Amino acid sequence: MENSFGQPQSVVVLGGSSDIARALTKRLCAARAHTVILAGRSQTLLDVAASEAHEYGATKTDTVLFDAEDPSSAARTVTDAFDKVGDQIDLVIIAVGLLGDQEAYEDDSVAAARMMNVNFTWPVAALAEIRRRLVAQGSGRILVMSSAAAVRVRANAYLYGGAKAGLDRLCIGLAQSLEGTGVRLQLLRPGPVRTKMTAGVAEAPFTTGANEVAENVMRGLVSNDLVIWSPPILRYVFFLVRHLPTAIWRKLADR
Repeated sequence: MENSFGQPQSVVVLGGSSDIARALTKRLCAARAHTVILAGRSQTLLDVAASEAHEYGATKTDTVLFDAEDPSSAARTVTDAFDKVGDQIDLVIIAVGLLGDQEAYEDDSVAAARMMNVNFTWPVAALAEIRRRLVAQGSGRILVMSSAAAVRVRANAYLYGGAKAGLDRLCIGLAQSLEGTGVRLQLLRPGPVRTKMTAGVAEAPFTTGANEVAENVMRGLVSNDLVIWSPPILRYVFFLVRHLPTAIWRKLADR
């Protein structure tokens, strides 16, 4: 149960070994989250993230292994994570994603399907089980990591952006469906972030670090905003981007 300040005390992080998830987990633990269950595909990285959570104040941590390329594993992963908490869940974070290589993947049906599974299908399957369990509980929050790239998809990253756009739109409808249930969903739309996933990619305007994203999320969690932007200025930038004529957008997006 959240404490008197509205801070989550029990947290499940799906994709818990990602740089952004680890930065956010540390801040949640410093803000009195005492139970943290981390799920991901690398036991080594999950163990490091769990150790960090302990250092920042968690008293109970555990891990769950899963493969986001296999959507059939989503419900089982959620069940395992919830069972390991063993009590009420305050916050579930979905931080699963794969940037991929557009040029290498766009003519490869297997690789393209992999991008869809990791960025869209697995999170959607997980959300169905999360929704069912939290609604039955009568409370809880969900934070889903989308992307600013979902707002207007670029031709040179349409696999990633398109999958995130699908997840983004679905989550907006899901958030509306949760009204009156005691459960709330928020979307995180970060711009470019310096992480191991983006290593080697040319730095774009408004690029931030994982710690900055985590700080913006902590502020956003206490708000009533459906969408948490990071950095916040992107809210206004993408309001304009959304309405640019196609010819202008193509020129800007190709840069």
